[in-house]
Amino acid sequence: MVLSYNQEHVYRHPWDRVTAAAWRKYTDPAAGASLSHIADVHTLSRQLDPGSGRLVSTRSITVRSPILPFPLRRLIAQDSVVCHCVESSIVDASSRSMDVVVKNVSLRGLIEVEEKATYRPHPERPSDWTAFRQETSIRVKPLSAIASLAERIERRCADKFLQNSVKGREVVERICQYLEGGETV
Repeated sequence: MVLSYNQEHVYRHPWDRVTAAAWRKYTDPAAGASLSHIADVHTLSRQLDPGSGRLVSTRSITVRSPILPFPLRRLIAQDSVVCHCVESSIVDASSRSMDVVVKNVSLRGLIEVEEKATYRPHPERPSDWTAFRQETSIRVKPLSAIASLAERIERRCADKFLQNSVKGREVVERICQYLEGGETV
């Protein structure tokens, strides 16, 4: 079974400010408490295509899981795990679009998570607001034979992802406020 959910949010800030804030989200010193599940972030590649003007970037993100459900703790003999993810981003300033895809690269034998996010000018106020859309899918693999347990684990993971995505949006919003005031973060 695959658990999927979608979220949408409107930032009442222009696209360029929101995308600048999104890039700073993990490196913002004040975000530590909100994003405590993020252990490490490294830029693996960043290329600007001179022909299209698109910025293509790849980052590694190391994430600490919350305390695992008891059956998983017994299965892997750990209370929590560290998961390595790869984030691929494409920013097209001319069309004012930013697309981000994050996938886990470790623990794929146990769980597969894919998160897709888009940032676009809001259709009603394209100069002032930004529309954010996030699609996440979670699949617990080896427990598919035990469907009810897999569903509970997927639901718990989804609940944690939802909580963390709210925290991430709050960090982006706070950075937007700093950028709006001309302050440096």
